[in-house]
Amino acid sequence: MENFEVVIFILAILICLSAIADKSKLPYPILLVIAGLIIGFVPALPDLAMDPEVVFLIFLPPILYDAASKTSWHEFRTLIRPISALAISLAFFTTIAVAVSAHYLIPGFSWPLAFLLGAIVSPPDAVAATSITKGLGLNRKVITILEGESLLNDASALIAYRYAVAAVTTGTFVLWQAGIQFLLVAGGGILLGLLLGYVFVFAHKKITNNPIVETSLTLLSPFVTYLAAEHLHVSGVLAVVSSGLMMSWRAPEIFSYQARMRTRVVWDTMIYLLNGFIFILIGLQLPAIIKDLGSFPVMDLLGNGLLISLATILVRIIWVFAGAYWQRFFTRKKKAAETDLHETEEPVDWKNILIVAWTGTRGIISLATALALPLTLESGEAFPKRHSIIFLAFVVIFVTLVVQGLSLPLLIRLLGVKPKDAEYNEEKELKLYLVTSTLHFIEHEFPVHIENKISDELKKKYTTLANTLTKEIKATKKRIANDEDIIVASVSPMLNAQIEISKFQRELLIKLHKDGTFSDTAIKHAELERDIDDLKLDMRLPKEETI
Repeated sequence: MENFEVVIFILAILICLSAIADKSKLPYPILLVIAGLIIGFVPALPDLAMDPEVVFLIFLPPILYDAASKTSWHEFRTLIRPISALAISLAFFTTIAVAVSAHYLIPGFSWPLAFLLGAIVSPPDAVAATSITKGLGLNRKVITILEGESLLNDASALIAYRYAVAAVTTGTFVLWQAGIQFLLVAGGGILLGLLLGYVFVFAHKKITNNPIVETSLTLLSPFVTYLAAEHLHVSGVLAVVSSGLMMSWRAPEIFSYQARMRTRVVWDTMIYLLNGFIFILIGLQLPAIIKDLGSFPVMDLLGNGLLISLATILVRIIWVFAGAYWQRFFTRKKKAAETDLHETEEPVDWKNILIVAWTGTRGIISLATALALPLTLESGEAFPKRHSIIFLAFVVIFVTLVVQGLSLPLLIRLLGVKPKDAEYNEEKELKLYLVTSTLHFIEHEFPVHIENKISDELKKKYTTLANTLTKEIKATKKRIANDEDIIVASVSPMLNAQIEISKFQRELLIKLHKDGTFSDTAIKHAELERDIDDLKLDMRLPKEETI
């Protein structure tokens, strides 16, 4: 009961922080880390102990599944080479660099413990990276690379983490056996994830007009996938990731619009709470971790944590620039016909490469893996340096989140990277394509006979919309060609009038509800229709990105 009260208290803090984050314009992961530190040192709060295995079961599957299901498969496949270079090779190289630093800097850190720490802090966090870079006007390819890297990086780092834990707990490690097992575990996880992904796609296709069941199935999918993979002794992480990518690819054809709207709200809320909870959880446990450090001076360990943080940052910068030069060296040898279309549309220069190198924020996965360390070895002895590893992981997370996270907007301004209209213009071009195709459908392919008057009205409506979109697209392209600042579209007088009418109807419904003139059922149906109309109005409002 005491822990339950603490959980409710944490949820209340998260709700308050969400409002503060919107007003302060700070990325909410940074606020959560700071809040976790403050809450952790409140004397009245008890230590919130948690079974380490529960961390993997409750936190990792939905977080990984959500990140994978929001990843564009087409963009992911196009940029698979730079993503793989960062997600696999950089993850292991960071693990080695951190292991060397920890082994020679920290007394008593054996090689297995050092590699374990490296595996914990090696993966950048997708949630932290996207939250910090949101609204900064980054190249879309940069965003895709960062998100894809974080997704695969989690998988490769967590597999390395599993083997490092096994080496510490059993005291044995054979490299060639680990390599074979790595391929079997990784390949088995991917195949199982794809198989279960097809099963979930089939199930969603069979569910019709029931958004509640569809939403419930999406909540169940990552846990079923993870547990099935762990039961078969393959990678649960890769199974969840591959299943999520499968759902991302097939989502447009299997979800109804009701299920899509409901699922998005439910998942956004759940992921926010999970992310916030685990950030604050480490803050609650921090005082106990410091207390259990024993005779080792906290300041010395803090200094070692700062050095390890510096090592992770420098290794990433070196590796990203070296990898970019290496790929560009071989790309120059390709024929022009083989060059990817996206490479010519949206090139990545040294400024974007520097942004990728600097955006190496650690977060949720590192916290979860640190907390999930076993309490004891197979012999029954306490897991060596467990509290020190958790403390060092927290230092690395805090430094990369706060220092790199807060300095990233400043770095972008110093580099002169300006927001681009590319995504906004692409949306307009898609709408124009839909409108012109609809005009052709009305004129030549309409399946039922309609009167000429109705046909003329429909064609007039879509022709006017096509002309408006064409003008907006031309104006946007002209601004890009002249390198002018982005001009936010103004709200039309008609749209302003519709917004005012919506406000009047809302207030009238509230008054009728209080007076009891109509039944609650009738009022709720009218509110639902008003909600749908307001959603349509909101989609027509100009989008404003905030930093």
